[in-house]
Amino acid sequence: MSVSTTPTLLDRPDAPLVGGYEVIIGFETHSQLSTRSKIFSRASTAFGAEPNTQACAVDLALPGTLPVMNKGAVERAIEFGLAVGAHIAPRSIFARKNYFYPDLPKGYQISQFEIPVVQGGVVEFFLGDRKMAVRLVRAHLEEDAGKSLHEDFIGQTGIDLNRAGTPLLEIVTEPDMRSSAEAVAYAKELHKIVTWIGICDGNMQEGSFRCDANVSVRKPGGPLGTRREIKNLNSFKFMQQAIDYEVRWQIEQLEDGHAIQQATVLFNPDTGETRAMRTKEDAADYRYFPDPDLPPLVISEDWIAKVRGEMAELPRVMAQRFMNDYALSEYDATQLTQSLALAAYFEAAAKACGNAKLASNWIMGEISRRLNAENSEISASHISATALAALIVRVYDGTISNNAAKQVLDVLWNDKVVIEPSATDQTLIDAIIEAKGLKQMNDTGALEKIVDEVIAANAKNVAEFKAGNEKALNGLVGQIMKASKGKANPQQVNDLLRSKLA
Repeated sequence: MSVSTTPTLLDRPDAPLVGGYEVIIGFETHSQLSTRSKIFSRASTAFGAEPNTQACAVDLALPGTLPVMNKGAVERAIEFGLAVGAHIAPRSIFARKNYFYPDLPKGYQISQFEIPVVQGGVVEFFLGDRKMAVRLVRAHLEEDAGKSLHEDFIGQTGIDLNRAGTPLLEIVTEPDMRSSAEAVAYAKELHKIVTWIGICDGNMQEGSFRCDANVSVRKPGGPLGTRREIKNLNSFKFMQQAIDYEVRWQIEQLEDGHAIQQATVLFNPDTGETRAMRTKEDAADYRYFPDPDLPPLVISEDWIAKVRGEMAELPRVMAQRFMNDYALSEYDATQLTQSLALAAYFEAAAKACGNAKLASNWIMGEISRRLNAENSEISASHISATALAALIVRVYDGTISNNAAKQVLDVLWNDKVVIEPSATDQTLIDAIIEAKGLKQMNDTGALEKIVDEVIAANAKNVAEFKAGNEKALNGLVGQIMKASKGKANPQQVNDLLRSKLA
């Protein structure tokens, strides 16, 4: 949980309004760190073990036990801070957050309060073709609690303490988002960052990446509304549905003259509604105080430099390189660095075909369209990067048209071709083009004959074009493409027509 402070609002005069209200959204995201052991003990963090088989004496705070900081968890926090351009605190403090809940055997959670390890930072992303930015307040290390298992069919609740002590990095934003679409785009970008740098596996179904959305509404320019926190959103689809419902509910309450009460709410995907779980606590309710068993966490500049030197190329750095090396737009470069696998696929295709812009267009167009239809990632592409490059080469050199290339792609995507073990990507593409008769007509003499015949048979279109009606040319082009069975090069057809009708 973040420190309760007066939020610093991002000035958004362009913010969309819902029923005359401005929506204010901030996020708290719990990212489970990818260490093999827990944050203060050697117990395993592996998912799926039998209940209560991975909770040791330290996790339960049994008498005589002392927590010991997991170095790997600290290094992952440093990596995140570097990835978002944040300040890494040279000295941070662990505190005890006191509250009672059955799955919290200690009666407190070890977290960070006044001095978190990561301070500030920003997450940038595109919403459509518009560049957005969400400012971060902090990211702090803490341990997870256990889990209550509600067995409705027998009317009992069990407690599984396997998650107790699992290392988390809680990432807290400023209330900079103004719609559910912005919130989902931010969450997806954050998910990309933590999985890209490898500090979190991002598995939302297993609880490795859990988002809490703080939502309030207000009249433009008015005082901030009372926020309600939607807990444990574990899918991007449910995230958008939950925020949209909560916004509508709050507006209806205010319009009916009711006050919004600060609360923690849950989203029910079956009903599409949020419901209050408990009243929302403030920081003072948790009686934070420094943990007496843990010394301050000291991070030297040398340690930060070592972590920085071992990190993979960051998405924003790679996107800038794509802009510099391949002359891509910022939007294209950002879209192609949505994952390491996608970026690698693009680079392989661009280098193999020698035309980065065409590679970008085909990947973001036809390849993405087909993957989205199958709800798949680039790793599931039915065509390799080098095979796509071979197809692009034949488009670029005029052998086939874009439409013909899509037909070749269909053949490959639907596994309608047997690939000989000795075949290269280029010979495979060329064989499909030949077998389907997709080569463009590049015989100028044959094409000129068709053009002459179409001009002679379409005197009306010719007269209209000569009178200044540009659209009349399209009719002539269509007739020529039909006569050539789609094999004529459209640009060559245009050039020939304009030359003959000048």
